[in-house]
Amino acid sequence: MAAAASLSIFLPLQTPNTIKISKTKPYLTCKAHDSSTRSSSVSVSVSSQNSKQKKPFLQVGIGLLAASLLILTPLENANATRLNYYATVEEPSCELKFVPSGLGYCDLVVGSGLEAPYNQLINVHYTGRFADGTVFDSSYKFARPLTMRIGVGKVIKGLDQGILGGEGVPPMFVGGKRKLQIPPELAYGPEPAGCFSGDCNVPANATLVYNIKFVEIYSGNRK
Repeated sequence: MAAAASLSIFLPLQTPNTIKISKTKPYLTCKAHDSSTRSSSVSVSVSSQNSKQKKPFLQVGIGLLAASLLILTPLENANATRLNYYATVEEPSCELKFVPSGLGYCDLVVGSGLEAPYNQLINVHYTGRFADGTVFDSSYKFARPLTMRIGVGKVIKGLDQGILGGEGVPPMFVGGKRKLQIPPELAYGPEPAGCFSGDCNVPANATLVYNIKFVEIYSGNRK
């Protein structure tokens, strides 16, 4: 179900009913905290006279506190760590090339595998940001790539063109990494996306920046 919510960010905007509901807060940011951080935040003051008697009890108490924190939210912590790690690691810089459609692209790594196939399922890892660098979605938070059909309007126009190629953009190859700057007219245009209870992950007229890693061609494609 989590992957379905993430997929809604890629979908082209056709009618309001085509947008899947996402319960995530807009402008997703995460701060990872490990057990050492939690432990260090516990302040213990013990008098010198009773330190020998109280030390074992304090150690047990602190240990139980740390264990309870890890037991309560292990998955949330793992996801927060994963997304925060990827979102804060600086990608290598590259100079964007712009084509007549308004799409900007540059290859961080040119893949050596097969070319992105038309109307086939492929697996990609991605992180989506706004123009100011704010992360709004990432496949890395699920620890698995997203499976998507390319070239037939199943994703926003900027991703179709940016991965499959065309109109001055070369196709991606398996193993490749590419940065895409997608103008509003190739994304969601004047309509917001990923909305729930009045909050939207993607505001109207947003320029989107994607870092795409072409992992593989999906093995379940029909021959």
